[in-house]
Amino acid sequence: MTLYALAISPFVEFGFMRRALVACLALALGSAPVGVLLVLRRMSLVGDAMAHALLPGAALGAAVAGFSLWAMSVGGFIAALAVALMASWLTQRTAQREDASFTALYLIALAAGVMLVSSRGSSVDLTHLLFGSVLAVDDEALLLVAGVASASLLALAAAYRPLLVACMDPAFLRQMGSGGWSSTLLLVLAVANLVAGFQALGTLMAVGLMMLPATAARFWAARIGPQMAVAALLALLSGAAGLLLSFHAEQASGPAIVLVAGGLYLLSLLLGAREGLLWQMRRGRPS
Repeated sequence: MTLYALAISPFVEFGFMRRALVACLALALGSAPVGVLLVLRRMSLVGDAMAHALLPGAALGAAVAGFSLWAMSVGGFIAALAVALMASWLTQRTAQREDASFTALYLIALAAGVMLVSSRGSSVDLTHLLFGSVLAVDDEALLLVAGVASASLLALAAAYRPLLVACMDPAFLRQMGSGGWSSTLLLVLAVANLVAGFQALGTLMAVGLMMLPATAARFWAARIGPQMAVAALLALLSGAAGLLLSFHAEQASGPAIVLVAGGLYLLSLLLGAREGLLWQMRRGRPS
């Protein structure tokens, strides 16, 4: 098989592959920089919790309006944002840690969502919500993903410094009385990108394209801006390579994309120029 047939022909010959690639590009540009901020804020697992918390809202949207893109998106956004804000409120009002609050609430939300889908739909409906299908992205879903990515980039550009301070020293912003809105903005951006991603990757896989490239980027760049650029590039590579793997191996696209992102993370862990394992071993050798 030639390189053209392996890597280029599927995107040239099939419109659904081109739409899927554009969706992955938009998700990479919007979600990967947000993932970097979540890692910096030590909220990596919170992204996973919010992705699972989408399910009851998406299930309610599907129950009310069928598999309507906008109904499921609005329902998922409201549900995930409610879980995020409730967890933050519990952390401030009680002695419970933030990760414990998110864990408790997302488990409740996930169980409620599965029950809703199971009582009103079929196993096919549940599979669609949990795993999505990036190869089935239509023009309406593509518009949503592109819109969320554009809004995310504009918000990051407008509030870059407050978001950085909120991630690196949230106590300082709280003392200054201006930390609430930046932390809330970060949660809103995370939820919005997870909602856009779950249409293509499902609630279980949407967080993968957000967090895996972000964690891998820390092995290649020290500053936050370059980390965001590296994370977006790794997410795009994961999307393109995952789509090709899915196409040629006839496997589900969402897991294929996340597996490629996981492989790039492991390579970064080993070979990354900034504290990769092999570089650490090399520096540790006596000259």
